[in-house]
Amino acid sequence: MLMPLPATLQRLLTEYESLLEQETSTAATVPSQRLRDLAYTLCVSTGEREITDALTTARSLLAAPPPPPPPRPSP
Repeated sequence: MLMPLPATLQRLLTEYESLLEQETSTAATVPSQRLRDLAYTLCVSTGEREITDALTTARSLLAAPPPPPPPRPSP
């Protein structure tokens, strides 16, 4: 699986959680198009089908230490 850039994943996660909180506090009955778009993008970015799984995977990916750089070829 391709790994999303951590900065991009963090931005998506932050925006999704912020918008979800806003819509929950205003008692929106239907999620906004932007919230649905963010959910879709998080699912695609994490390889998950459900937003709850995508959020868990995104948080796990962001919490994991970055992989070591590839070895440099010897001269």
